[in-house]
Amino acid sequence: MSDSIPTPSSPPNQTPVEFDVPLWERHLGYQRDVIEERKQIVAAAAAERPDAGSTPIRAGDIETLPYGPPDDSGHISGEIIATFGEVESEYASLRRAAGLMDYPQRATLRVTGSERRDFLNRMLTNELKDLEAGQCRRSFWLNRKGRIDADLLLIETGDALLVDLDIHHAARTVRTLEDFLFAEDVAIQEVTAEFYRIVVHGPKALLAIASAAGETDFQLAPGEAKTITIADQPVIAGRADEIGAPGVHLVVPRAHVERVWNALLASDQPIGQGRRRVRPVGWFAYNIARIEAGTPLYNVDFGATNLPHESGVLRERVSFTKGCYLGQEVVARMESLGQPKQKLVGLRPEGEGLPIAGAQLFALQEEDGRLIMGDPIGAVTSSTPSPLRGGEPICFAMVRTRHAKIDTTLTVVADGEPARAKVSELSSLPEGFSDA
Repeated sequence: MSDSIPTPSSPPNQTPVEFDVPLWERHLGYQRDVIEERKQIVAAAAAERPDAGSTPIRAGDIETLPYGPPDDSGHISGEIIATFGEVESEYASLRRAAGLMDYPQRATLRVTGSERRDFLNRMLTNELKDLEAGQCRRSFWLNRKGRIDADLLLIETGDALLVDLDIHHAARTVRTLEDFLFAEDVAIQEVTAEFYRIVVHGPKALLAIASAAGETDFQLAPGEAKTITIADQPVIAGRADEIGAPGVHLVVPRAHVERVWNALLASDQPIGQGRRRVRPVGWFAYNIARIEAGTPLYNVDFGATNLPHESGVLRERVSFTKGCYLGQEVVARMESLGQPKQKLVGLRPEGEGLPIAGAQLFALQEEDGRLIMGDPIGAVTSSTPSPLRGGEPICFAMVRTRHAKIDTTLTVVADGEPARAKVSELSSLPEGFSDA
C-alpha cells in the first residue's frame, strides 16, 4: 500500500471547510452491484462444476480518508474515497483502461469580465495572456513572500475562466485576489455549489468519455479543453495528465453529477469487453500511479511553506518570460541564485523496505560497516511499492539541495531500519513505458 495521505495545510486565518459527497449513495450501490455480480458468477461456475469446491466472494468495503485541516477541536469534517475495496483492480484500471475519481475536495472559481486574463496574468505565476478559449493551464498563486498559497488549474471557456483548486483554499484565494482589484472589469466568484468535479484517468479515458457522450470519437490534447454533452448535460473537460496517461478533469453541473457519473460508469459495457475495466478508483490506487509518473501534489509533497523552486513542478507552473506578478521578486531572485535551500526529488531505496511519509533522510555515513544517522537533511513526502518496477519501493522526498544531485546515496529509515537510498528523477516510469 502506498503511504501518502492528503492533509491540506491551513493558510493563516483559513477556516476548515465542510464538504459533502453527493455520489456517496451511488458508490454504495456500485459496491452492492459488484457483490451481486460475483454471486452470479460463482453460482454459474457451481452449476457447471457441482463437484468443485466453493469459491469465496471477495469485495472489500469502501474505505475513506479524512481530508483537510482540523478545526479547533481537532475534528476533520471532510472525507474522500480511499478505495472501493479492490486497490489492485483499481490500479489495473488506471493502467489498462480508465479509472473514475470522485473529487469532492475540489472547489471551482469563476472569473468573468473583459480584463480577466490580463488581471490574472498580473497575479499568477504562469503566462495567461495567450490562454485562449479551449485551453487549460496550471499556475501558482503566491503571497508577497513568494510562498505558494494555492495550486491552480485554469480552464478558459470563452465566456469565463474557471479555476480548479483545493476546497479549503478557495475562500482565501477569492479574498486575496479581490484585494488587488480596483477598477478592472473582473468579477471573481466561488461556484462550488454549482459545479462538481470528476476526473477520468487512464489510457482509455478519452474512449470512456466518448462512449458516455454517445460519440464515436473524442480527442483532447494535453492543455486542451472543450465542452461536451454527457447525460444531456454540458460538461467542461480539460486535459491535465498526472499518472503517465491521459487525465481528463470534468467540471460537471452539481445537480446532475450522478447522471454524468452513471453514464461514465456505463462506458464499461462497450470498453470492458466482458471484463470490468472502467471502474471507480480511490486515493490509494491513484496515489501509486501518480508517484510512479513523478507527479507531486500540493498539500502532500509541497505546500504553503514552500517556494516554487522547491516544488518539483516549477517549469510547469512558472513563466520566466512574462511581466510582473505577486511574489515575482522572490522567484526571480531564487532563479538568479541558481538553487533553493531544498528541493523535491525522487528517491529509490535499496531493498524491500518502504519508508513512510515523514521518514527522515541523512547524509550517507558508515562506521564498521553500519549506517550512521547524523543530522537530518530532509524527509520523505510520498512513498509506494511500484507495480511497474516489480514492487520496488519508490519515493518523493524534500532534501537539502546540496544532497539532491541525481545518483547521490543517502540514508533513510525503512521498516525501522536504516537503508541506503539513491536520489533519482521524480518519474519512475520504466524506459519506453507506454500506458496505451
